[in-house]
Amino acid sequence: MVGSSDRATLRALLDNAVAPLSNLTHTVLSQAFERLGMPAIPQNAGSKPTRVEQSLHQVPDTELPRLAQRVLQQQDFPFPVRPPLRHQLEDLLWEEGAPPSIPKKARRELARALYLPDLTQHHDRFLHLLDRLWVIEGPDLSFDEASALLLNGTRPVTLKDLIEKHVFRNKEDWSTERLFDSLGAYEAGDARFARFLEGLVSADVLLDEHLQEKTASTINDHLRAHGIELRPTSNDGGYPLFTLVSTRLHSNRKPKNIIFASLGKPDIRFRSSVDNDIEIVGGPPGATLVYDREIPVEGLRWHDLHRWWQDAHGFTSESDAGEDLYQRLLRSLPGNSPGQRNLFTAYRTARPFCADDLALLPEVWLHWDPKTVKERGPEALLRSRMDFLLLLPFGQRVVLEIDGVQHYTRDNGRTPDTAKYADMVAADRDLKLRGYEVFRFGHDEVKRPEDAKDLLLQFIPDMFSRFRGRL
Repeated sequence: MVGSSDRATLRALLDNAVAPLSNLTHTVLSQAFERLGMPAIPQNAGSKPTRVEQSLHQVPDTELPRLAQRVLQQQDFPFPVRPPLRHQLEDLLWEEGAPPSIPKKARRELARALYLPDLTQHHDRFLHLLDRLWVIEGPDLSFDEASALLLNGTRPVTLKDLIEKHVFRNKEDWSTERLFDSLGAYEAGDARFARFLEGLVSADVLLDEHLQEKTASTINDHLRAHGIELRPTSNDGGYPLFTLVSTRLHSNRKPKNIIFASLGKPDIRFRSSVDNDIEIVGGPPGATLVYDREIPVEGLRWHDLHRWWQDAHGFTSESDAGEDLYQRLLRSLPGNSPGQRNLFTAYRTARPFCADDLALLPEVWLHWDPKTVKERGPEALLRSRMDFLLLLPFGQRVVLEIDGVQHYTRDNGRTPDTAKYADMVAADRDLKLRGYEVFRFGHDEVKRPEDAKDLLLQFIPDMFSRFRGRL
């Protein structure tokens, strides 16, 4: 999550990025506000610079990252963001995703191990990657400086000129280590360097699957000691698509069965302990839901659940299947926790404000205790299941819990119970050690639907920005 100082920096960078909009006509400026999702400022509100300043001032801090993303996407805009400023914005946004730390020593050692001619077999593809992530076209000259050089018939030598000469025309003049140094790769932020490595082994640069795997293996030889590696997570037209992931996260293991939305305590049995195949026995049909499809690397999204429900129940329309599933999930929420219902229904409203569209699974069973509630006590269920689970990209797991008085009191809320509280925090530690991130909400925060909506509209985008990494 971005701190207040980072938001101030982001606002200052955006001020520079949108300032050129004041060169547009008033009418086109109004269209630009709409295109960028900035607040509309009437044409009679003042000069064009004043309108731009007022519009940016009205953007809340929580919306600044999304505005920055929209600004960066406007490559065909009359005033595209110039590379140095674009990179500053990107670095600030990308660092929110908590990229894995890549030490400078490891960067230099892996550069020494990479053979540059292998990476540069395709001239235009390699230069496109460099141009996307580094400043290779020249110094950041002002308009007057650039015009003066053009009038004199001269221009400064750019890094791209040097790469053309020492990497392509006079092959092996430069080593990979020298190239990385010239790009500033050793000093770059972790997120930019990670994207650079992912790009180097992508089908956008290497058109040989064997060479992709060989290069990724060479890089991993120097990264695994630091708890990270390039791992094939998808494919691009038949070529492997590599993503830099942490090898220390328990959550990188793929879920096999998600048991959720039960209308009572399920009776779970192994059909095959060797294959980890399970079945739910007893109780009415459909009383417990089991999602047993593969979880995509992009995370579990609503449309994945809708298609699964559509296939299982024969709906002709995915939207009809989605509405039926939503009503079924609502029925699984406990009647004594209106906060859970408020949060779940508010999430449906809040989803359009973030691009992820990730599914929120209610009443997810973490483990199954064959002992009955009578034998274990009702608190056993609190430690066996999670209120809500989100399965984010790259195996990240986020738990949302609503804490009512039953979590820390006894005698119907009349007496504090420190033992219950100790059990709860111990369960949190256990979840975190298993690779889950836990966020707890007090029931009073979501006791009204409008409270839950306001909370999620702020929390969800910030949480997704923190965890989604490189989507």
